[in-house]
Amino acid sequence: MSTSPDGPARHHRFLRDLLGAMAYGELSAFERLSSDARYSPTLKDRAVLGRLAVVEFGHFELVCAKLAGMGVDPEDAMLPFQPSVDHFHERTRPADWYESLMKAYVIDTVSADFCRAVSGYVDADTAGLIEQVQAPGDATAVLRDRLKAALADDPRLASRVALWARRLLGEALTQAQRISTEHAFLAGLTGMADAAALPPAAAEGAAADRPGQTTGPGHALSAGIAAELAAAHARRMSELGLAG
Repeated sequence: MSTSPDGPARHHRFLRDLLGAMAYGELSAFERLSSDARYSPTLKDRAVLGRLAVVEFGHFELVCAKLAGMGVDPEDAMLPFQPSVDHFHERTRPADWYESLMKAYVIDTVSADFCRAVSGYVDADTAGLIEQVQAPGDATAVLRDRLKAALADDPRLASRVALWARRLLGEALTQAQRISTEHAFLAGLTGMADAAALPPAAAEGAAADRPGQTTGPGHALSAGIAAELAAAHARRMSELGLAG
């Protein structure tokens, strides 16, 4: 933990931003899944997406309750992230049911990976909430299995959805980096961890941190997380029989 006088205040700002981004992400996921259900080829598939949307709204309520418990208005915490997240979804509108499924799967899993990576640098209560909200569960399994079934039914889909998944990953990583920079996520992380507690790449960045350079601890930690997210995504695509 930071020993500077502003350590607790920085910690609070960091948690407010992190949870605000999570809350708006969950609310957006609820809206997206509810809307994309209209593309469903069958009523069974529509019901599946509807059920997943309900799960996402439950997660949204959990995060909002945590923010309220911190004395933070959830809407105030979410508002700074609304433009960026909405812009991301505007840029990645799915063209059909299959792209909707892949988008839901990629965003769900990449967001979960990011939040779990960050959870190692927060207090136990917040880490527990992140694990509860982002832990792999039925929603991830349902999306994965439905994608596998679709690819088995029509192998010609493989190249198209693989390209779409790569685009989604690139957009998601760019979005995460932009939000981290604009809202000081990574500055908060490095303020809450000793150099010894950081991953090796981040510790090296801390040693190299100098005015005018872009290789400080936040930059190194960001690069490390981005590499982990990309590697995990590639493994999931391989499980689907797609190139990552």
